[in-house]
Amino acid sequence: RHQRHLLALIELNGGIEILASAKDKLNSAGAEVKAALNNLCEIAHSVSEKMADIPLYFDLAELRGYRYQTGVVFAAFVPGYGQELARGGRYDNIGKAFGRARPATGFSADLKILAQASRAQPDVGGMIYAPADDDALLESVISDLRVQGERVVRALPGQACTGKAMGCDRTLQQVDGRWEVTTSK
Repeated sequence: RHQRHLLALIELNGGIEILASAKDKLNSAGAEVKAALNNLCEIAHSVSEKMADIPLYFDLAELRGYRYQTGVVFAAFVPGYGQELARGGRYDNIGKAFGRARPATGFSADLKILAQASRAQPDVGGMIYAPADDDALLESVISDLRVQGERVVRALPGQACTGKAMGCDRTLQQVDGRWEVTTSK
């Protein structure tokens, strides 16, 4: 049975549609595998909903040698550049040795690769700062702006910062129940 599951992993790569296939093929793999797949589906749905213009690719056979990663691992790519720009993952109980165990998500990037890739990317101008508000209308406005080619920088929950401090020349602000792009102060 385990052999069948391991062999299935080799074929489970592609767009978001492979997640349904993974649930079907790994249906008898046990509760831990089902929980991991459900978690991955939730993450995929959330990312797709918030960043519809970003293509997602899944490779369920991806293995990394980092034993401290305890959940989903990821890599970031840009079109036209054949190397990952960043990689990272989920880490549970980080800081446990210091008496403050907590979950975290982190990533690493090579500055040389980022510099090379940034030279390959056209300068697209300024950025728009968006608050961390959990608002469906805000999500829609951010998605529309990104489809139009705008770069939108999203605040993290609890982050006390201004758009200007984040290098943004414009800010999304709620005015009379609508989200509008204004000049950053």
